[in-house]
Amino acid sequence: MDASPFHEGELEAQALAGESSRGAGIRDFMPDQHRDFFALLPYLFAAGRDGAGRPIATILTGPDGFVTSPTPNELAIAALPASGDPADAALSAGAPIGLLGLDLRTRRRNRANGVISERDRNGLRIAVSQSFGNCAKYIQARQHEIAPAATTATEELGRLDAAASALIVEADTLFIASGSESGLDISHRGGRSGFVRIEGGRLSVPDFAGNSYFNTFGNLLREPATSLLFIDFAKGDVLQLQGVAEVIWSGAELTGLDGVKRLLQFEVTRAWRRRAALPLRWSEPEPAPTTLATGSWRQDRAA
Repeated sequence: MDASPFHEGELEAQALAGESSRGAGIRDFMPDQHRDFFALLPYLFAAGRDGAGRPIATILTGPDGFVTSPTPNELAIAALPASGDPADAALSAGAPIGLLGLDLRTRRRNRANGVISERDRNGLRIAVSQSFGNCAKYIQARQHEIAPAATTATEELGRLDAAASALIVEADTLFIASGSESGLDISHRGGRSGFVRIEGGRLSVPDFAGNSYFNTFGNLLREPATSLLFIDFAKGDVLQLQGVAEVIWSGAELTGLDGVKRLLQFEVTRAWRRRAALPLRWSEPEPAPTTLATGSWRQDRAA
């Protein structure tokens, strides 16, 4: 790999934030502990590009062990996107992919980005070119259990309706897919319930102190098109959004919310809902200690 594992957008984002990182944990292969970790998961978050080149975020599920690592540069995923998933066509052979393994039971997470080298009726094979871990900040711990997935139709929403808006404003967790010429990435964002604000079709998501990599924001400086994924952990519903993002680095917009360093503003352009689409249900969250040190729009406004 190059001396710096960061592309120009990531370095620019670090400079704008007044932070820097050597990226010592970013590798061009998966260490054994990462390879073993992926095999423990019953779900995996993924980012692809749609036919217009825009990122789209989704979640893949399977029994424990549905993800394996034949070599340090390969992942084999014995699953495909669910029927009606708007990301299905994006996860095709030869396409870039960003992956996030996140075990909500332990708050452990690892990223693996690369290219889909094969797709058949049994699943996907990934050629991994970038691998790194992330800290446990802002991850709410949850236990899961198996539940039947409903075979409901995908609803494309012309706008965020009351149910979609309620899921978003009550959320303590979301996932964001972004891209650049270097590839795709999918990342986790977390906070107190109410940390995402909706004003019309615009979402405001605070960014708290992190690992100083700025992978997502660096991508957004190059490609503002992005995608958000929300999950109803109690019902198994999935809400997938596409839109255009802008990062607010300073100014009055950052006042009035504990712990906020920057602000991501996201204008929704497309939205899909799949009710009870996941074969998993999760327990009530146990907030991370770092989460408890932050505020939410609802909480801070009430104070």
